Amino acid sequence: MPYSNDPTMLLDGIRAFIDPVHVRTDPDSRLNYGRDWTRLYAPNPLAVVLPGSVDQAQQLVRYANDYRLALVPSGGRTGLSGAAVACQSEIVVSLERMNQIIEFDPVDRSVTCQAGVVTEAVQNFAREHDLYYPVDFASRGSSQIGGNIATNAGGIKVIRYGLTRNWVTGLKVITGRGDLLELNRGLIKNASGYDLRHLFIGSEGTLGLIVEATLQLTRPLREPVVMVLGVPNLDSMMSLYHVFRNKLELSAFEFFSELALRHVLNKGLHRPFDVATPYYVLIEFDNPEQWHTDTALALFEQCAEQGWLADGVISQSESQAKELWRLREDISESISEYLPYKNDLAVRISRAPAFLAEADALLTREYPDFEVLWYGHIGDGNLHINILKPDKLDPAAFIAKCGTVSEHLFSILQQYGGSISAEHGVGLTKKPYLQYTRDETEISYLRAIKQAFDPNGIMNPGKIFDSHNDA
Repeated sequence: MPYSNDPTMLLDGIRAFIDPVHVRTDPDSRLNYGRDWTRLYAPNPLAVVLPGSVDQAQQLVRYANDYRLALVPSGGRTGLSGAAVACQSEIVVSLERMNQIIEFDPVDRSVTCQAGVVTEAVQNFAREHDLYYPVDFASRGSSQIGGNIATNAGGIKVIRYGLTRNWVTGLKVITGRGDLLELNRGLIKNASGYDLRHLFIGSEGTLGLIVEATLQLTRPLREPVVMVLGVPNLDSMMSLYHVFRNKLELSAFEFFSELALRHVLNKGLHRPFDVATPYYVLIEFDNPEQWHTDTALALFEQCAEQGWLADGVISQSESQAKELWRLREDISESISEYLPYKNDLAVRISRAPAFLAEADALLTREYPDFEVLWYGHIGDGNLHINILKPDKLDPAAFIAKCGTVSEHLFSILQQYGGSISAEHGVGLTKKPYLQYTRDETEISYLRAIKQAFDPNGIMNPGKIFDSHNDA
């Protein structure tokens, strides 16, 4: 087995099959590619390598096996769990050069693309063919398809369309062993044994590299309309969900708190209506030729009479719908300067109000100096908690205290049968808390899967859990 601990020699070996210009060691590249949106870990990769083809990517993985080099797959690095962070002298593998749409099949309504294609590019491509790729979120303009798949990305349309997993009909992957596998080949039906495709979806780069994907497309939304409603309490929010979902086919049911709204308003947006309420709900539904306007307005009146909402607005144009969406989608950007500590949780939809009430009471009681913002995709049980750092608190002390917050929060979550991560993944940030969602027997099976695909432990080591190969 070849071995060397000389970084220069190791990188020169990579430069033998990947153009040296795409093997980067400069400080700016190492900083930029070595981190994600968490900003909680100091990036320290050995180098950044950008393969330009499947062959080069496969050669890199085989080379890494020979020399026991740790690889960290990198997409758009918009993740919030530290899964794409390289802080232990790993080699970052960015697939951004592999950014081509390979094939479009109008009969199958499918598109095959390389992993480095940006999410919004797939959405735009589908739109050009009068179709729709429904996996959608605020980072659509910089996230990449490979990263979306590796984290089983969710977003704002899950209530109707489901997660990324629902739209992947084929994958081409390079396992941690260096084997190239073509999984499912775009088939709708395939009952020929274990579907390895689904192991790679959500694997956070720990099993291998996703290099190509075949994605299913669908028909676009027809003249979508957006409503924003002011809600007095959490139970009313679920009453609205029940009433509107029974009468309309919803494509989104989002919520955010008054505290979250205030941060967005500070960035130049306007209140949707004069009345301020503790919570707000954003609802989106198809409304071709205004077919459902009367139904929506009748539901509004019904819910107002019950005291479930205080005021509301319905979009009258596409531009107004986009502005209303910004009230929800711009929250993360509006609070980025405060070093927010983020938690991304999931509970069964019916249990969301009770969990929210108990968790909010805990945070208010135990951490009165922290500003806590609630928002998320409550229509699918996904809740986002953002805790903002007080000005006078040192960042390291704040993060340490938030870790204690998480312990208390996840203890409550465990009682509700929830998950510590709904869509952001586990990575580094949630790894210490995995036992709140998965028991040790289940984690042992995850380790066995990791061992089968990546026996030398070179693929994103230390993420999700510490495998037996991790130092």
